[in-house]
Amino acid sequence: YQRRVHGDVTKSTGIRTFAILGGMNAFRLAGDIMHLLSILIIVWKMLTQRSCAGLSLKTQILYALTFSTRYLDLPFYFVSTYNTVMKIIFLLTSYHIVFLMRYRFRASYDHKNDTFRVRYLIIPCVILALCFHRKWLDPLEILWSFSEFLEAVAILPQLFLLQRTGGAETLTSHYLFALGGYRFCYILNWIYRFYLERQTNWISWVSGTVQTLLYADFFYHYLSKVIYGKKLTLPS
Repeated sequence: YQRRVHGDVTKSTGIRTFAILGGMNAFRLAGDIMHLLSILIIVWKMLTQRSCAGLSLKTQILYALTFSTRYLDLPFYFVSTYNTVMKIIFLLTSYHIVFLMRYRFRASYDHKNDTFRVRYLIIPCVILALCFHRKWLDPLEILWSFSEFLEAVAILPQLFLLQRTGGAETLTSHYLFALGGYRFCYILNWIYRFYLERQTNWISWVSGTVQTLLYADFFYHYLSKVIYGKKLTLPS
C-alpha cells in the first residue's frame, strides 16, 4: 500500500511539474537558460561597470520590439505557468536594458559607431510577415511572424558595432555567445520535436537557422580566443 501511494504521489508530482513547464524538452529548457544568462550578463556588465560601452542600443531596441510583437497574446493565450513567467521576464528585461542604455548610462553609449540603419531590417521583416504567416490575415499571427523574422537579424547592429570597433571586452563576448547558444539550443529543440512529435514550423526553422549562421564568424573567434583568456578581436 505504501509503495502504491508513493508511486501515485510521484506520478502526480510529475504531472504537475510537466504542466507547469508546458511539456518542454531539455533543449528548450537549455535554450531558455542560455537566454536568461545572456540577459544577466549584459545587465551585470552595465551595473557593475556603470557603462554600456561596446553594446548596441539599436540591437536592444530591436529585441524589445521583437518580444513586444511576439507576446501580444499574453493576456489571451495560456500555455503554462513557466511559459507565461518567461514571457514577462523577457519583455520586462528587454525594456529595462533599453532604459539603462538610453538614460542611466547614456554618457558611455557609443552612438558614433552604432550607426546600422535598422530600417533596412524592419521593412523587409514587415513584408515577409505579411506574405508568410500561419493563419491568413490573422493580426496576431502576422505580428508573431514579424517577431521571428526580426529576431533573426536583430543582432546585426551589434555585430556591425563590433566590426567597427575591432572587438569586444570579455563580458560582451560572453553575452553574445550565450545569446547565440540560446538560438542554437532552440534549433535542437525544433529538430527534437519534429522527429518525436512531428511538429514543425518552417518560419521558426528558417529564422532560427539564419540567426545562428550570423553568429558563425563570432563563434569561431570566441572559441579560438576568448576561452583562452585573449581579447576578442574582429577584422574591420
